[in-house]
Amino acid sequence: MRPPRPADGAASDSRLDSGWLDAADGPRKRKRPHLPIDHARSLLLLGLLGAAVVVLWLRLLAGTPHLPLSWHLTADGGITLAASSDPELQPVIGHRLQALVLADGQRIDASAALLPRSPRWIVDDAERQQQQALRSRIGEAVQQPQVMLQFDRGWQLALAPRPRSLVGLGALCWAVCALALALYLAGAVVVLAQPGLPAVLYGVLALSQCLNLLLIGAESLPGMGLPAALVQGDLALRLLADATAGAALVQVLLWYPQRLAGARWRTTLAWGLTVVALVWLLAMRPAGLWWWAQGLGIAYGLTAAALLRQRRDQPVNPLARLLQRLVLAGVGTLVLLNLAIAAAGRNGTVQYQVATIGSVIWVVFFASLLMLGPFLSRSKQVLREFMLLAGVATVVTSLDLLFLAILSLHPLVSLALAVGLSLAVYALARPWIQGQLAGSGALSAERMFDSLYRAARELEQSPGQAGRQLSALLCEVFDPLEAAPTGRPVSRVRVATDGATMVVPIPRLPGTEPGAIVLRYARRGRRLFTQQDRALCEQLLEQLRRAVAYDRAVEHGRTEERTRIAQDLHDDIGARLLTLMYKAPNAEIEEYIRHTLQDLKTLTRGLAASNHRLSHAAAEWKADITQRLNAAGCDLHWSFSADRDLTLTVVQWSALTRVLRELVNNILTHAQATQVEIVLQFDRHHLTLNVSDDGSGRAPETWSHGLGLGGVRKRVKLLGGQVRWVERESRGIRCEVQAALPSDTV
Repeated sequence: MRPPRPADGAASDSRLDSGWLDAADGPRKRKRPHLPIDHARSLLLLGLLGAAVVVLWLRLLAGTPHLPLSWHLTADGGITLAASSDPELQPVIGHRLQALVLADGQRIDASAALLPRSPRWIVDDAERQQQQALRSRIGEAVQQPQVMLQFDRGWQLALAPRPRSLVGLGALCWAVCALALALYLAGAVVVLAQPGLPAVLYGVLALSQCLNLLLIGAESLPGMGLPAALVQGDLALRLLADATAGAALVQVLLWYPQRLAGARWRTTLAWGLTVVALVWLLAMRPAGLWWWAQGLGIAYGLTAAALLRQRRDQPVNPLARLLQRLVLAGVGTLVLLNLAIAAAGRNGTVQYQVATIGSVIWVVFFASLLMLGPFLSRSKQVLREFMLLAGVATVVTSLDLLFLAILSLHPLVSLALAVGLSLAVYALARPWIQGQLAGSGALSAERMFDSLYRAARELEQSPGQAGRQLSALLCEVFDPLEAAPTGRPVSRVRVATDGATMVVPIPRLPGTEPGAIVLRYARRGRRLFTQQDRALCEQLLEQLRRAVAYDRAVEHGRTEERTRIAQDLHDDIGARLLTLMYKAPNAEIEEYIRHTLQDLKTLTRGLAASNHRLSHAAAEWKADITQRLNAAGCDLHWSFSADRDLTLTVVQWSALTRVLRELVNNILTHAQATQVEIVLQFDRHHLTLNVSDDGSGRAPETWSHGLGLGGVRKRVKLLGGQVRWVERESRGIRCEVQAALPSDTV
């Protein structure tokens, strides 16, 4: 695994969305922070303004006169009465409408153009013009006191237009207007929370889709009749909203997350082309206007995807990856919708259903994407749920529209077939989807426990290295693109607003300096940090503190027990040996007991001390071995070198002491040597011990390892090392011990 790159800059605990949490993005100008009361007041004012606009819009629609009629489009392009709230029209439900006769005698022949449908989604130019003209005449007709309805079989009924009222606006109108208000409030929150160009552009995107949603609400009204000005301006307003959204999206991706080269002139070019295209489409009304408008929208999407792809030359940014996927999903959905509408061709019934339903779903999908976008990095669960919902809904809707357009199936049959195929595809792709959502590099619970336990042990043994050890643990858990310590402390785990940065405080332990670890971009830049990651970090830190406290309590108990045992050995066994030494019958036994007392003294001193410096331990070993070899008439050649001094734990000191003592005992007992050479080296965390003699020992591979040599192997294994005996070329045996001491003891 590649090591994480160090993060640039330092961090600050005061602000989460800017300042030092995002210092790796480069230096920023410090801005005067907005007070919470200012945010609340501004948001309240903007919310009231948006609510007032929506209420005025609803009152305008509710106060417009209309004919309470709902129509059904037949296969041959005619329309029949499907429902009406007027009791007088109940007998003619299901009858085909022939014409509308106005009070001034004008006659409007019935056709599919009378159905509520936005001219923005009509493919044929002539049909669009006819529809706009007819709807304008209907708008004028509902202003008259009475309209005559002529049905087949000679039915004629006079109907007086009347206002809809707020209750009669319909559930769909209320729903899309509520979504428009929610999207507007989301844009206001972003603009207030993070003032700047990206936030303003997000606000422009939100407002453009709010306009689209309000127009969809008007289009979905039950009955016949809309203000004539709204009918005439529908196409222009929708084209303006779509073009503005496309240009704003391109500019956002030119400047955010990082500014691209040539952003200024490319932004100017994008808006200039947008203005030219709008003027050309609205003023010239070229042939194939729908194709030009849809092509412009797809061009915006492909340009946005190309800009995100261009960021591959910049440092890996998971936000850019996420945006690229969402943009491609949106463009793909729009392309499928266009194909479905185009495939419907001249089949008026199918094309009407595809264009009406598909356009509403597309705008609602895009608006939902915008509304949830700023909050996706906050919660991994929200992102997962939204991705699954958007993916499944997109597949089902696209298949349904394609089946309607190409196979001309019944709507219920088409929907059932689309749902069935979507479920089959999801069942096949479910393992891959779950793997992608869970993250391929996520640690298992067992590995995370092992990492946590190892980090706790290292922290307990060397608190001064807490920053490095915590950084290693976080790198194992999150695999960040960048990880670096900072000297500026934080009070708790923090995640930046954009999810790019997470700052983790270093645990406050004795011997540690305050500070924090700055992580940038999880999973090597493939994922943003979320609030779930923050909670996981807090749990890791809490478990780390508990583990360290537990280890320290255990070590404290061990130290007290070792001290008690050492005191008992000194006071009891030592006193008895001293008495025996004074009562020894001869000098040989007295000398043996004296050496035993010296060994006991070394053992009790080692038990009483919790840690030993290597240099001090080497001096004690040398003195002890020299005394024993001199008594046996052997010469000692001692060599000790270390690239740095280190602290041996009691376990390490005890193991090395007993290994040396056992090897010297074997030489004195079996080798009949006159020269003993001991070389002890410590270099780059590796300990090397060579004990050589010039005795009579031969063929060590044939030796039977009893308690003595078996104990040597056991203690070397306890150190995590290896031991072997080899025959010297001249004479004698050399024992070689290799062990890697943990770096935390340095």
